[in-house]
Amino acid sequence: MAKSRSAARERRHARVRAHVSGTSARPRLNVFRSVNEIYAQVIDDSAGQTLVAASSIDKELREKMKGLKKAEQAKLVGKAVAERAKSKGIETVVFDRGGFRYFGRVKALADGAREGGLQF
Repeated sequence: MAKSRSAARERRHARVRAHVSGTSARPRLNVFRSVNEIYAQVIDDSAGQTLVAASSIDKELREKMKGLKKAEQAKLVGKAVAERAKSKGIETVVFDRGGFRYFGRVKALADGAREGGLQF
């Protein structure tokens, strides 16, 4: 039975999620990376609610993204999600890399979120 890369990522994510969960005091910053785009959500798992979100397909961010490399786009998304979280009064989060390696675009998004003022 051939194991796909996406199935392996799903297994890693499930393993991480067994230990990482967001509360209203410290929500979870979740990252999803597709081939072309990157998405980030701040989630309160106890309420089952997405508090803020940002992605590389946001209307506001679209204009800024033109001509940037994917890692630079990810950093902008990180800054945007941090900005939106701060406006809702969220200071600290727990980082959930979604089964992806903490490398490249995922790391760039995390660095952008830290620059934007989120603590994790």
